[in-house]
Amino acid sequence: MKTHQQKMAAKKAVIDKRIAKANEERGVLILLKGPGKGKSSSALGTMARSVGHNKRCAVIQFIKGRMETGEYKFFKDHPLIDWHVMGHGFTWETQDKSQDIKAAEQAWELATKLLKNDSYDLLVFDEMSYMFKYDYLPLAPVIEALQNRPKMQNVMITGRMMPTDLEGIADTISLIKDEKHAFRAGVKAQIGIEF
Repeated sequence: MKTHQQKMAAKKAVIDKRIAKANEERGVLILLKGPGKGKSSSALGTMARSVGHNKRCAVIQFIKGRMETGEYKFFKDHPLIDWHVMGHGFTWETQDKSQDIKAAEQAWELATKLLKNDSYDLLVFDEMSYMFKYDYLPLAPVIEALQNRPKMQNVMITGRMMPTDLEGIADTISLIKDEKHAFRAGVKAQIGIEF
């Protein structure tokens, strides 16, 4: 019977072998999708990690815009973060498709500039996937811009559903599941938890 130390030594050898195989250095495209709570929070947590390593970051919020969120209040004045609130709120709130399309186009215009700027280490495109779901933006130019961005630039895109073609070029895809949510039990959304 193997001792704990022997088991951990064997495990370390396997992990060390995997680490040795991962020798490519480049930025990655990460998609955070699914019906569960925490996609934007995960992206912004990664951004906090990047800033902790003195990396320059930018956030474009494609939908949020009607209220100041806690994360906006916390990060907006940080010298390493450029924060852009480009939306007008959720589509069921705005009820103005032409306004939403115009906002999406303006956000994408800014995103294309950031995707060409190698001084940014991480870009977070929060709730961008809805732009494709509602046909506010064409997907092909987005994929092209993502594939032609600076080599070391990382991009995270959040949203419930991701187009298959976008998933095809992603390096990492995380699915955030929804097993239970307080709102469905009648608990009101609260500051510091939902926004």
